[in-house]
Amino acid sequence: MKELLMNLLRDENGQGMAEYGLILALIAVVCVLALTMLGGGLRDKFTEVNNNLTPSSGGSGGQ
Repeated sequence: MKELLMNLLRDENGQGMAEYGLILALIAVVCVLALTMLGGGLRDKFTEVNNNLTPSSGGSGGQ
């Protein structure tokens, strides 16, 4: 019985998958935090680009 318990403690099957899962979870958390921090700035930049690409309604009327 003691030998069986010792073998179970030494058995490392599945440990690699758990480590990969932890790494993926960490990467996901970092991505969410980065997008949260950059979100406002990116929104402002896209709005600025959109405003520069959209023709203004007023002006010289050069047709």
